[in-house]
Amino acid sequence: WELLLLPRLNKGMRTRLGCLSHKSDSCSDFTAILPDKPNRALKRLSTEEATRWADSFDVLLSHKYGVAAFRAFLKTEFSEENLEFWLACEEFKKTRSTAKLVSKAHRIFEEFVDVQAPREVNIDFQTREATRKNMQEPSLTCFDQAQGKVHSLMEKDSYPRFLRSKMYLDLLSQSQRRLS
Repeated sequence: WELLLLPRLNKGMRTRLGCLSHKSDSCSDFTAILPDKPNRALKRLSTEEATRWADSFDVLLSHKYGVAAFRAFLKTEFSEENLEFWLACEEFKKTRSTAKLVSKAHRIFEEFVDVQAPREVNIDFQTREATRKNMQEPSLTCFDQAQGKVHSLMEKDSYPRFLRSKMYLDLLSQSQRRLS
């Protein structure tokens, strides 16, 4: 049933995310969540790259396999909406059509920001209200404050737990074993 909450993802991504429904902190077969063909993707993921994810949260977010691993971890904590909102905002900022901008802004607001939204992110009242006000005339920056709060929350809270998680440590171990 959880996959029904992911209607906008393509079938391949829903299939890859399906392996996460067991909510374990470990993912011994991490290849199931990688965004490419699993064996090829895992071979391309070097120990150095996976180790670099610990350098900073932004380094993790800049790497597609880092995002996939972090998403899998957040799913085990039932908090993947934070990352999904952040990614939706990043994609939203690439919108060039004014007509699409308005509809996308309202879709993001209704899905993540509004009170009782299906995947409501944890932001304070003032940020939520400022974002609501921005919806009157949506722009490419209308979610910046909310996105910044969510980024900060993930960076200070979820990211350190991810780096200590069995999932991340197993991934490092698997990539190091490939080198031996």
